[in-house]
Amino acid sequence: MPTLLTRLARAAGYVPARAAPDTLVTKGAALAGPQVALYGGGRPSWTARDATALARAGYGRNAVVHRAVRLVAESAASVPLVPTGEGGDALAALVARPNPREGGTRLLETLYARLLLGGNAYLEQVSLDGSPRALFGLRPERVRALPGPDGWPAAYLYGDGARARRYEQTGPVPPILHLALFNPEDDLLGLAPIEAAATALDIHNAAGAWNKALLDNAARPSGALVFGGQAHLSETQFDRLKGELEANYQGAANAGRPLLLEGGLDWKPLALSPKEMDFVEAKHAAAREIALAFGVPPLLLGLPGDNTHANYAEANRAFYRQTLIPLVRRTAESLAHWLAPAFGAAGLEPDLDRIEALAAERESLWRRVGAAAFLSAEEKREAVGYGPAAGGEAP
Repeated sequence: MPTLLTRLARAAGYVPARAAPDTLVTKGAALAGPQVALYGGGRPSWTARDATALARAGYGRNAVVHRAVRLVAESAASVPLVPTGEGGDALAALVARPNPREGGTRLLETLYARLLLGGNAYLEQVSLDGSPRALFGLRPERVRALPGPDGWPAAYLYGDGARARRYEQTGPVPPILHLALFNPEDDLLGLAPIEAAATALDIHNAAGAWNKALLDNAARPSGALVFGGQAHLSETQFDRLKGELEANYQGAANAGRPLLLEGGLDWKPLALSPKEMDFVEAKHAAAREIALAFGVPPLLLGLPGDNTHANYAEANRAFYRQTLIPLVRRTAESLAHWLAPAFGAAGLEPDLDRIEALAAERESLWRRVGAAAFLSAEEKREAVGYGPAAGGEAP
């Protein structure tokens, strides 16, 4: 008597290579025995949790991640910086023109993007006569820290294999600056926002791939043709039916074409419809989680919400206050601390007065301070962030 595996092989169209003469299936013979389909619970397929794979799946293949990263990086790099302290002008000039190949905005934009996608960013400084003259960005995936006796990096390797270059963290200004986002599980390497959003990223990408496959299948969910007759389909009939379905009822060109059933065949859907899955809302929820991880209000990414001018202005102001300005300040502080031995007590501060999104806040502050009759002109200048007036107190 044929075994279950033999019957399954026959149902799938395979003939065992060494079967007994009475078990061979000839061309056109009936598929005797019951047809069995085995199903098992599938496991989700996740993107590898490393910077390269996440950047490829996110920034390279997901519109929400791509736009969120560009929005944060480009907006943060465009925030004007004001030099402070002695040596601030020299520091600002170096940041504005860091090297012969790129300007300061381009360097900072790349720096912020690498922080968002990998959690880490590295800068190299090149000195001449003991003074930093150029800044270059390094690819984080090519950098490897070499810890010293205290556990902190004593040197960095940049490159791969024999071509790796070693940077000793010695001298008044160490050659490498490592910027890292907070990571509760690692003292050296940062945790990227895209890693926190990896689950939502995979859901969003899978939803897009599922939608494309559904469209390729004439926008119909998966199903089965059930043969309700007493006889059995022969192998020839089975192959002909399968070929007709693939040729005439699959693909976007065949969308809406009626399926003609005969001989006791019946169509039984085996998958949930997009409406039953709440497909659109699930995809939007994943997109909002991605935006949340990057600190971007969903409204600024074109995601569904309260799309009014007032809400957009509020979202834009919150984006600057809660995401961009802290990021710019932290980066500027790290740059100034790194280069302090060369430039002294120099610093860089974001110029909030030149940020258009904060114009309403600035106008409100000036109006309140201007109406305070108990304040002198110098006190009013100090309250709004300006220094003493040239030539004494302003009238």
